[in-house]
Amino acid sequence: MKTPFKTLFCFASLFVSVAAISQAKSAKPVDLKEEIRKTEKQFETELNEKGAAVAFEKYAAPDAVIKRQNDSLIYGPKAIHQFYSNEIYKTAKAQWSPDYIDVSSDGTMAYTYGKYQWKMIGKAGEALEYHGIFHTVWKKQPDGTWKYVWD
Repeated sequence: MKTPFKTLFCFASLFVSVAAISQAKSAKPVDLKEEIRKTEKQFETELNEKGAAVAFEKYAAPDAVIKRQNDSLIYGPKAIHQFYSNEIYKTAKAQWSPDYIDVSSDGTMAYTYGKYQWKMIGKAGEALEYHGIFHTVWKKQPDGTWKYVWD
């Protein structure tokens, strides 16, 4: 009697394990890349509507780090918000779009890079414009959202 029960238990355990693995991998890489593309676009839209400080804080993971001028590193959403609360960023508008998106095989990490453009008004009232290349590392959060861990 013990042998059939053990066999049934082993098959049941195997079934549950296979189901869990296949469910975790059910999102296709193309779908995940589209999620990242949409997240990038929402981030850009919110920056232009609500301001850089609000958007950069909202899309930051709890352990997010950004690298900015003079090779300074800014750690965490609150410090990132403080950095973008600078007067010059209050008028800032930005545009960017990823030229490349890649997602890890387990669907928990991703990175993007592409071109960006910032437009803002300087302290003396002059129009400022900056262009460059961005690189962002994204991490899927426990609630299913994507937040950046590096920008």
